[in-house]
Amino acid sequence: MKHANTREAAELLWRHRQAGTTLDALPAALRPRSAAEGHAIQAELGAVSGRAVVGWKIAATSQAGQQHINVSGPLAGRILAGGVYALGDTVSLAGNHMRVVEPEFGFRIGSDLPARATPRSQAEVLAAVASLHPAFEVPDSRFAVFTQAGEAQLLADDACCGPFMFGPPAPEAWRTLDLSAHRVHASVAGADGKPRYAREGVGSAALSDPRSALTWLVNDLSVRGITLAAGAFVSTGTCMVPLEVEPGDRVRADYGVLGVNEIGLGG
Repeated sequence: MKHANTREAAELLWRHRQAGTTLDALPAALRPRSAAEGHAIQAELGAVSGRAVVGWKIAATSQAGQQHINVSGPLAGRILAGGVYALGDTVSLAGNHMRVVEPEFGFRIGSDLPARATPRSQAEVLAAVASLHPAFEVPDSRFAVFTQAGEAQLLADDACCGPFMFGPPAPEAWRTLDLSAHRVHASVAGADGKPRYAREGVGSAALSDPRSALTWLVNDLSVRGITLAAGAFVSTGTCMVPLEVEPGDRVRADYGVLGVNEIGLGG
């Protein structure tokens, strides 16, 4: 795929993202035919948007999630500047066609993890982590039927990356916990403040363990020659069935000893 076409595909996807509109598929000349081409388009998003990469996300970290969007494994996406909201902010659902919130385990990287020839162990990766955070993603896709877009196009579309909100850092004792068995309780309340429903999740939904998902991401980037920089956030994928939401809703996720995260949703 020519670089000019890669850049044009990224520009098209970014314009649709900014406008809150969708397309059925990328035009044939701009459509990635492989995961490598999808990654190449995604890599142009920072340049075409003028925004720095401030973190990474992982989509489809559960088998159910992979089956839902018809991919064979997890997908990495870039979190761009402006995509991380502060606690207390309201995240607009305008132009968002998925209309879900995903409670996740997020990590803040404390020291660079440069690309290298050999994979890193989980212990090496965790030694570079500064903190763990309860996280929310409000994902979205620029494809009208994202479940049929295919892996290459979903990678080009930044793995359905949407706004993020990272809660306060968890107590350092998180390092002693079995995150794979750690349960998360989430609830959704309507604009009137009345509870609508609740749902429960567990850390094992994220590639069997959020720490395993983080390690996968680090090594996936390394294979592609990408350094995971100090200060970056990594969110490891939803730990439960995504929460269906509407404008005006408020979502609360209780991670027990790891803390609480809350997000308000606007129109």
